[in-house]
Amino acid sequence: MREENCIFCRIANGDIPSRTVYEDEQFRVILDMGPATKGHALVLPKDHYADLFAMPEEKAAEAMKTAKKAAAILKEKLGADGLNVVQNNGAAAGQTVQHFHIHLIPRYQGDNAHILWNPTEPTAEELDAVLAQIKG
Repeated sequence: MREENCIFCRIANGDIPSRTVYEDEQFRVILDMGPATKGHALVLPKDHYADLFAMPEEKAAEAMKTAKKAAAILKEKLGADGLNVVQNNGAAAGQTVQHFHIHLIPRYQGDNAHILWNPTEPTAEELDAVLAQIKG
């Protein structure tokens, strides 16, 4: 199932040329056109899912397996010191294309790429309240 107006559907299915790092029947992994670091890649399912919540559980598991394969290739071939795996859902979380994708971002000592947040310091009571809301 594809969406004709989705650029990631078109790239994943070969309608638009890409720099493909890895491909199988379900996924295409491409180099990002606006990379955070050298080798930044995207795992794209060939089927269209707007985000993680629209994706069947088994397909999400396959996406992570594909991410692991591609991440290992990137880390080994590029000599990365580490690697971030990032997956955004919704505009508030930074998702700019409404087609599920996983970012694989090789990391190098001193690369100055920032995929961090400022940790807060909630009280034990605040954490308990959040847990109660989740479980309630």
